[in-house]
Amino acid sequence: MSFQRTARHGSVLMATLWLASLGFSAGQTPAGGKQSSIDVKPAARSYPPELVQQGSALFRQDCSFCHGRDAGGGESGPDLTRSKLVAADVDGDKIGPMIRNGRPDKGMPRFERSEEQIAGLVAFIHTQLDSARASEGGRKGNGGRKGVDVSDLQTGNVEAGKKYFEGAGGCANCHSATGDLAGLASRYSGLELEEQMLYPRHAKSKVSVTLASGQTITGTLDYLDEFTVGLIDSTGSYRSWRTRDVKYKVDDGLDAHVEQFSRYTDTDVHDLMAYLQTLR
Repeated sequence: MSFQRTARHGSVLMATLWLASLGFSAGQTPAGGKQSSIDVKPAARSYPPELVQQGSALFRQDCSFCHGRDAGGGESGPDLTRSKLVAADVDGDKIGPMIRNGRPDKGMPRFERSEEQIAGLVAFIHTQLDSARASEGGRKGNGGRKGVDVSDLQTGNVEAGKKYFEGAGGCANCHSATGDLAGLASRYSGLELEEQMLYPRHAKSKVSVTLASGQTITGTLDYLDEFTVGLIDSTGSYRSWRTRDVKYKVDDGLDAHVEQFSRYTDTDVHDLMAYLQTLR
């Protein structure tokens, strides 16, 4: 090695040490300087195991039906370990707003979650991201979409699910096992059934009709124009009235399902799924 080459190497080393003393790292330059070609990935952040576990439980409850149990992608949701938004997230500054606001245009509902719960979800998602980056050879098959294990959807108690449906869950206020949900499990199965349960697409609105006598009748909105309002009641029967003879109130069909997210426990979801799978 020539003296000239050694001197040049020493100059580079001294410049690197000088930049470090000013708070710059490899790949960074002072304002107006030329960006280094060195691309340094941010170091993986370590989260408390308890926080990650809490986030994992909540993720499986709220998110796994779309994004897979390990955040690696489901049947309808993207792989979060390959998400640009997740990769750019710092302490939940991007994941948090996404959870709270949802993406209705993409079929993702908003979730009302506490700061602690969001911190847990952020910890779990980032832990899965770091794990995916560290795995040798990357993911194989199906474009990295791991989906949801069928066994995860078949662990509930049928009787407990029926009790929840008819009682605490309030499902029977809008739905009937022998009416609108008759044959449900023949039309949907597995993950598709769970998606319909948690965030149904093309859900019909609820309506309450108050007659002149003061009697109120509720059901699923089936028809509405300026002259007529019609509904399907809890027995599955169609009933209609002239709008000028009654008072009626229509509620968005998704509202009750979205509100239920904050009430579900993981056990509730599995039990309800077990019950709905019997409606053939």
